[in-house]
Amino acid sequence: MRINQHHYINKVWKDYSINPSLDTQKCQLVLAFGSPALIVDPEIYNHLKVKYPAANIVFSSTSGEIIDDNVYDDTIVVTAIELAHATITCSNTHIKKHNNSFESGAYLMQELNKPGLKCVFIISDGTFINGSELVAGFNANNPGHVPVTGGMAGDADRFSSTFTSINAVPSQGNVIAIGFYGDGLSVYHGSCGGWDEFGPERTITKADKNVLFEIDGSNALDLYKQYLGDYVKELPGSALLFPLSLKLSGADNTLVRTILSIDEDKKIMTFAGDLPVGSKVRLMKANFEKLINASSSAAEDATGAHKVELAVLVSCVGRKLVLNDRTDEELMAAKEIFGDKTAITGFYSYGELSPFNKGTQCELHNQTMTITTFTEN
Repeated sequence: MRINQHHYINKVWKDYSINPSLDTQKCQLVLAFGSPALIVDPEIYNHLKVKYPAANIVFSSTSGEIIDDNVYDDTIVVTAIELAHATITCSNTHIKKHNNSFESGAYLMQELNKPGLKCVFIISDGTFINGSELVAGFNANNPGHVPVTGGMAGDADRFSSTFTSINAVPSQGNVIAIGFYGDGLSVYHGSCGGWDEFGPERTITKADKNVLFEIDGSNALDLYKQYLGDYVKELPGSALLFPLSLKLSGADNTLVRTILSIDEDKKIMTFAGDLPVGSKVRLMKANFEKLINASSSAAEDATGAHKVELAVLVSCVGRKLVLNDRTDEELMAAKEIFGDKTAITGFYSYGELSPFNKGTQCELHNQTMTITTFTEN
């Protein structure tokens, strides 16, 4: 595996890390993560297409761009990958081509589920796509539990418009799936949160997919506000600081759900993933040291027997807002596990996609650091 990394910052392209052995004419994959305003400029796509003419160029808008152990805003980070033995196949679709997000995921997995598939990495629109339904669709056509990981595009903390694409100028509503094939390719993954739960465990009694109405028979928004104190004045933004832990009926692990919006008139909350009726929930709050240590744990889980060549980090915008000036620390924590020879890229997202453990199905996560690593043996 040969990797080049570039950084578009202050309207100038800079080479961040260049492997002189990489053949730009044979490079198979380019990942470009950047601010929504920048990546929709056609000149950006044209520049990359000229530089890497044979590559599949995949774009995602972000809530912050990751390169090495640094996070940036209003830039573009580019990672070009030339695989020596493994191969890739890319498939994409638009939400309007299907009845729902479940069908979108099922379609993409069916397109990629061929012999030799080692991993599917997803880049999804973060506003029009229901992440829970999307991963359910992938899982429905993945009986062998091939690892499915990735992230949902971001839009800083605006939650307005996200943009993704493959081999085109980015636009809204797209889902891209990258299939990696070959016995010589090792893929590992890890996902960890690090939030503290508090308050009593409660039961969801009324919800419609990702819209929450009632907890324990009472209005959920009113109940939620009782715990926020002075942070009530800062809603809906402050909701990112107090996500919900979610335990599905019959499940051992807990998911985290982030609030996307609040409707004061209808007294409802909309989350970044589904909240099935009967599930158990508890409020969560930030613990800075645990958040940073969670990044180390995710990196350890994503480290295999060999030195990792490429690590793709997808962390939640909520973590970035909480950590603020300490955001770099969770990236440095991951790099300490991988070492200096691992190329690191990624972005801050509206949802992270990963199994809990090896051999389990993919889940939609919020407020986690999720890492996927790739190494050619």
